[in-house]
Amino acid sequence: MKPNRYLVLVAVALLSACAADYTDAEWSKDLRLDNASTHIDLHFAPGSTRLAARDAARLRALAATGGLTPSDRVLVATGGSPGLARARFETLANELAPYRIVAAPHPVAVGPNQAVVESVRYLVTLPPCPNWSKRPQLGYTNTHASNFGCANAVNLGQMVASPADLAEGRPLAAADGTPAAAAVNRYLNDKVQLPAAASIGPITSPGTAPTGGAATSGSTP
Repeated sequence: MKPNRYLVLVAVALLSACAADYTDAEWSKDLRLDNASTHIDLHFAPGSTRLAARDAARLRALAATGGLTPSDRVLVATGGSPGLARARFETLANELAPYRIVAAPHPVAVGPNQAVVESVRYLVTLPPCPNWSKRPQLGYTNTHASNFGCANAVNLGQMVASPADLAEGRPLAAADGTPAAAAVNRYLNDKVQLPAAASIGPITSPGTAPTGGAATSGSTP
């Protein structure tokens, strides 16, 4: 008995429809980063740490108006001999400190009496969430729901203090092992320094009446 061709086509179509399911490729939940970095060229007096008055005013104006912000990764490259370059960096770092902007040295070559302040800034665009294009109740193919991962992506994009950290991690400085080694040495030699008894106060829960003379009251039986 020959199978009905029409019924076979219908069955194939139904099986194909059942097999089709949502995939993450259909709805990306990645954060989009747009590079908005800028840089400013500055000049020092020859052989001096004195920043040109016009450039100093321009740097302060950028920090005051949001051209440089605490969330930016601010890198500073200075010219001159090693000692002079370090002193010039400190000058620029001190100019930015009142605006809560922390500068980091940038080891690139610049002119002998020049400096470059680079603001590494990224703009974060959140994914189009939520997405309920796939019904979460019918998950017979062992795949994620279409809204899976939306909350994590949106939360990360909103909470990151410096969006540049999403593009590249910060370089780590050398670890200071002296305090850690000293603590281990005190522990191994039973010389742990406990806090003085006078600095330890009573531990009470909220609403608990204080002990001692302050707790004494004529109304208390």
